[in-house]
Amino acid sequence: MFRNLEEERGIHMLIVIDIGNTNITLGVYHQDKILRTFRLTTKMKRTSDEYGSAIVNFLNVLNISVDAVEDVIISSVVPMIMHSFNNAIRKYLNKEPIIVGPGIKTGIAVQIDNPKSLGADRLVDAVAAYNIYGGPCLIIDFGTATTYDYVNEKAVFEGGATAPGIEISAQALWSQAAQLPEIAIKTPAKVISKNTIESMQAGLVYGYIGQTEYLIKKVKKEKGKDLKVIATGGLGRIIYEETNMIDVYDRDLSFKGLKIIYDRNRESK
Repeated sequence: MFRNLEEERGIHMLIVIDIGNTNITLGVYHQDKILRTFRLTTKMKRTSDEYGSAIVNFLNVLNISVDAVEDVIISSVVPMIMHSFNNAIRKYLNKEPIIVGPGIKTGIAVQIDNPKSLGADRLVDAVAAYNIYGGPCLIIDFGTATTYDYVNEKAVFEGGATAPGIEISAQALWSQAAQLPEIAIKTPAKVISKNTIESMQAGLVYGYIGQTEYLIKKVKKEKGKDLKVIATGGLGRIIYEETNMIDVYDRDLSFKGLKIIYDRNRESK
């Protein structure tokens, strides 16, 4: 599919990787366009060879050779797999990965009690939201946990709130109540339902919409109403489609943030 691109002089690919508690998501950039994305589960223990072969197989599906990969940038909140993962990049792609962490240029000033405690995923999302949509902004990431992060008009990350994610809430519901089944998380037609599965879906989805809207209102009361609300994360679209209080849903926000950070640090590298 992309062999002709590789033959063109000066055309190279950037691999952006976001390692979260539940999934590892990987995207391939050609210039400023994401060509495709790929997903692995995080909780499986893998060797560097397993990670490396998975990445190479993904590139093979796109007809992209390893030689076409110019760089790799990684955001991770799972330190325990980084040794194997970094070795996979070195061994199979022949690159030293750029890791989002201390010393990297982001363009965002972090003003919280302990700036080093801020997860790389939240920082990457903040970079993308501010640079693409402007500030002040509230970034809501519907991941394993749901985070609400505020960046002001001067590109200062001022803090945020953290809540259990939708899937964590769902798992708690059916694992702690013997007669409640495991269900798919989707929006039912009505709040008041006539069967167990739809009643659980109603409580989870509509309850989470209520939480989301309330927290947005509280943030606007504290910080001012003139802010843009950007949502991301796997289940974020479900919430976005059921409320008018979220301005934008951007599935690829973390990838875009990684690309922006890469461009900022490319010269110094």
